[in-house]
Amino acid sequence: MTSRNTSRRRLMRVIATLTCSAALAGLAAEPSAMADASGQIVGVAGKCVDIQWSGTVNGTPVQLWDCNGTNAQNWAGIGRQGTLRALGKCLDVAGGSHTDGARVQLWDCNGTEAQSWIPDNGQLINTGSGKCLDAGGAATGTTLHIRSCSGAATQAWAPDGGPAVAGPAGKKGVATWAFSPGGDVIRDVGAAWYHDWSTSNSDVPATAEFVPMIWGAAFVNDAELDTAQRAGRTLLGFNEPDLPSQANMSVDHALDLWPRLQSTGMRLGSPAVAFGAENPGGWLDQFLAGAHDRGLRVDFIALHWYGSDFGDDAASHLMQYVHAVHERYRLPIWVTEFGLIDFTQGTARHPTPQQLVTFIGKATAALQATPYVERYAWFALPATGEHAAHGLYREEGTATEAGVAYRLAGRS
Repeated sequence: MTSRNTSRRRLMRVIATLTCSAALAGLAAEPSAMADASGQIVGVAGKCVDIQWSGTVNGTPVQLWDCNGTNAQNWAGIGRQGTLRALGKCLDVAGGSHTDGARVQLWDCNGTEAQSWIPDNGQLINTGSGKCLDAGGAATGTTLHIRSCSGAATQAWAPDGGPAVAGPAGKKGVATWAFSPGGDVIRDVGAAWYHDWSTSNSDVPATAEFVPMIWGAAFVNDAELDTAQRAGRTLLGFNEPDLPSQANMSVDHALDLWPRLQSTGMRLGSPAVAFGAENPGGWLDQFLAGAHDRGLRVDFIALHWYGSDFGDDAASHLMQYVHAVHERYRLPIWVTEFGLIDFTQGTARHPTPQQLVTFIGKATAALQATPYVERYAWFALPATGEHAAHGLYREEGTATEAGVAYRLAGRS
């Protein structure tokens, strides 16, 4: 939880041997001629690729549904590049679109690239668009679409009840602001991604994936949104809108602005509240209910967590919070800020270096092992000024004890 670009005080590999027989180039595939493997395709939350109401009319939506063994979930072509077929028709991208969020549907097999899919490292890539089959969420009845491949849990697919466990190959990230070692220490710590509470990485260029953020209401404008689209493929929502010292937004104001974020076509993370994300009637709960009522899209939940208990159970407390949020909303989780800092006494209290090392080891192991946690980011990368006690790298580029421990996180 910092303010935009400044330091603040707070905060698959699923191996899918999926589908598709090789249809002759330019010719329609004949389902009756295809005697290749068939079965269910299992994705996020153990749910299946399903044809809505077993419909066979062209344009019937394809959705995520509880696996039930019906023909509406029996897809032929599991094995290699080509078509995916059920009920005598093909899995198709509506209108042959290349746009993020384009709907996936059932359609007469016609041999076009809109119906050609490649299984790749647990993802299903549409050859026409180069984009991945994506659920966008884990709720039963969620309509499937295509989206830029990100390694997210909602893009992980496995055949016939195989493990539907996913997440980016590199979950580990960092939250940072500009400081002299910059990209060098992002690379040194092994971060796969990072954010700096802004829409551009111009102040912190690095080889890792940059994830832009619309920090608050003042940044919902064409210039910032265009910058975000150029800078990344996933967009983080408002930063601690429930705090007067941060984005400070009412739920209704955030909902009114949300269509502007959604219009980017980027994968979209929820506003990250400072605390109480799991609470019925809390800020996030009201926002997600309002988003549902207005037909707005939220692809995953962004969380912040700071622990005031520095003992051996600190990592368990973090994971209990993450689990409670996931149980309530059934969406993938990004922990975009986390750490051990006690703010309850007014002045920040910090753990010892050894307590930090212990917590980092336990917490990152748990986050790595949790399928619905797609990504996490330590607060913060710089160990400078008021953040010297919990940051990862000093101004000269040397790792703190916490930095050394975080460097080891996520390694097999």
